[in-house]
Amino acid sequence: MRKHSLILSVAAALIALSTACKKESNVVNDRPLTAAAADHTCGDSTISGVITSNLYLGDCKIYKLSGIVYVSNNATLTVAPGALIQGIKGAPGGTLVITRGSKLNAAGTQAAPILFTSDQASPVSGDWGGIVLLGKADINQGDTALVEGIGGTPPASPYYGGSVNTDNSGVLTYVRIEYAGYELSTDNELNGLTLAGVGSGTTINHVEVYKSKDDAFEFFGGTVSASYLIAVDPLDDMFDFDNGYTGTINFALGVSDPARADKSQSNGIECDGLSTGDSTKTPFTKPVLNHITIIGQPTIAAASITNGQPSGTGKYGRGAHFRRSARFNLQNSVVMGFLTGVSLDTALGNTKSAYFRGLSTLSNNLVHAYVTVSTPWAPYANELNASLADFYNKATVDNSAYSGTNPNTGISLVNPFARTVAGYYPAATSDARTFAAGAFTFGGADWTAGFVRL
Repeated sequence: MRKHSLILSVAAALIALSTACKKESNVVNDRPLTAAAADHTCGDSTISGVITSNLYLGDCKIYKLSGIVYVSNNATLTVAPGALIQGIKGAPGGTLVITRGSKLNAAGTQAAPILFTSDQASPVSGDWGGIVLLGKADINQGDTALVEGIGGTPPASPYYGGSVNTDNSGVLTYVRIEYAGYELSTDNELNGLTLAGVGSGTTINHVEVYKSKDDAFEFFGGTVSASYLIAVDPLDDMFDFDNGYTGTINFALGVSDPARADKSQSNGIECDGLSTGDSTKTPFTKPVLNHITIIGQPTIAAASITNGQPSGTGKYGRGAHFRRSARFNLQNSVVMGFLTGVSLDTALGNTKSAYFRGLSTLSNNLVHAYVTVSTPWAPYANELNASLADFYNKATVDNSAYSGTNPNTGISLVNPFARTVAGYYPAATSDARTFAAGAFTFGGADWTAGFVRL
């Protein structure tokens, strides 16, 4: 056993220039971009309403989203490498919604990444609403569902889902999304990047979400796969999967915010079927999660707070929380710095029984948790019965468990709480190197180069 202690009348696609605004070369609100990025010295353009025909956003102007902006009518919004898109602060603030049949082609490059951020000189989490892609792929709520976070009577369809599993909602590569997220009501929020019913024809890689007010990434059903993702300091979850999502995530880093924790508990990975736990609805939520690194808090005191801001009642939750009839394949991954490492939650649905029947798998993972007298099996824990060891005993046949006061002992990343990319690599002598676990390979290339912000 491996146990170890332009103002648009957008519907008509007309763009008008607003007052020119000169920016210092390659710096946005004191946030540096890659050296080859554009200067954005051609003035500002504000976009609002519904885009119904193809539109191209170049790399010279600063484009500003006013309110919720929809791309509809099978139109394609193309964003040039090096472009700068700002959401105007508000409630929910600037938001970009790509409706079913339309596309967002935001193909940045390592030399010229695309930045979606706040329009504020001193930005904060939740200034604007983020990016929402709505697709036609399978969900477990029938053929259509209303996406979270959008209220009122929208001027374009806010629905997602269907039966076109190869649906293509466009391209996101070398993109950073900053200071997004909005809570319309409890459990009804916009995230940094929302992917709802998005199909496998969509290309997503090298994308970071920084300081989202809700989840960094949330996948509502769909079949899209993604790689090289970064979630830094989200208020809620780093990576959230539900409503029948069945894609694959390869190589992803999640870093917990030391200054904020959500009232619903901030998790690394959250994975649900339906909110009711109904185990008869298909497709089952079943992500394949491969080479993930989830970094929580550096001490048990930090991980144990119950007064986290901004609510005053925030808590840190689990490294990975599987519940409500969700299934999963989690492999080759590193989790550290939470009171609970991997949790099987039996409050609703059959997630635990599915794991014990071999319908979900854990393999070659290195999982730390802060063990206490009342939580002896915390690295692999039963959510509602912390004294029960059956999950821990089964999981540690093919995975490693760590429980020290230093969450990095044994796993031995270089320096996982230093906020440097180099710190997330395996040390020369480490279990992370021995088992080739985590988002970074010993001696391997830095896949974050060009677009990361820590």
